[in-house]
Parts: sequence; structure tokens; C-alpha cells
Amino acid sequence: MQRMAELTAADWLTGSPTEPMRLITYGPPGFAAYGRLRYVPDPQGPGTAEADVVLPEGHPSDIAQARAVLRALGDPAEPCFFCVWEGYSGSFLDPELTRGPLVVLPHRRYVLFAGALAEIDRWEQHFGGGRPCPPPAFAWPADHRWCFTSDVDPHWAGIAASASVLAALTARTDVDVVAASPADAPPAYGS
Repeated sequence: MQRMAELTAADWLTGSPTEPMRLITYGPPGFAAYGRLRYVPDPQGPGTAEADVVLPEGHPSDIAQARAVLRALGDPAEPCFFCVWEGYSGSFLDPELTRGPLVVLPHRRYVLFAGALAEIDRWEQHFGGGRPCPPPAFAWPADHRWCFTSDVDPHWAGIAASASVLAALTARTDVDVVAASPADAPPAYGS
């Protein structure tokens, strides 16, 4: 995993005309299909807080679920880019990394990394000191055929890909992926 000082790989994000919250939760427009990886189930009613959700014993962490989806999206050896939100500095991201050039989107700034998709298997070693840590805020291959987003606020991650790839993900039973439309407001937990 290499920290990138040259940020042109993220130009498709920084130059996107997409509304900011849609961009950081679903990625750029133009994909055939979009979906949501639900880290925890959607709220069952208004006023439900995420802290009220009771998960079964052994429920996989967010990074474990993200890893399963990312492995399904691409080949482990393919070159990819990963954005890590600067707001994680101090909790698991070395604050020194946020002193260099950052990918800047409205409401968020990110440190850009490059490496093979297989680096997701060592994510905790790269960023969490071996402890669980949040998934990448963005991940995408050099050819832009898919985009994975995991913003700090929602209880889910966005997936942008081909219709066949999204259909395969929604058919899986080891992750909770549902089809979604970036134009529709997804369910959200109250505070």
C-alpha cells in the first residue's frame, strides 16, 4: 500500500458534478447499477437509534463485510485506489499522513493510497495496528468499472457496478447487499 502524493487518480471524484452527499455515499454517476451493503439492518421504524440494534453473536465487523464485497468486485492482483477519511487520524490513521496532499470533496478530505486490491486483506495491519478499523471511504480500480464507498455517517456502504455484478452481490448470503437508487433517500437511524 503506497501513500499517493499525486492525486490525479481521484480526479473522477473531485471533478464529479454529483451532489456531495450522493457522491460520498454512492460514488460517481454513470454506473448501470447501485446497491447498499448494510453493515447493520435498516431501521425498523422512526426514531430507532443504531445503538438499539442487537446483532447476533459473531456478526462480522464493517471491515470484514467490506472486504467480502471488495473481493467480489475485482481481481486481487488488480491495481486499485483507496481513500481514507482524514477524520480518522489519531484513532487509527497516522496523523502524519494527513499533512500531505489530500483528495478534497465537499464536507470530506481523504488520504489517497494505491495498491493491489488484495491489500484489503491487510487493511487492519496497514491502518489499525492489527485492530479492527473502518473500511476505506472509497475504493476503485484504475479502469473505474466499479466504486465502493463507505462514509462515516451511514450504517451502510455504497456499491456502484455493472448490473450483473450487483445481482451477484445481492444473491449472496454472507453479506447483506440490496439494490438501491442514489436518487432515493435510504433509511437512516435517528439519534
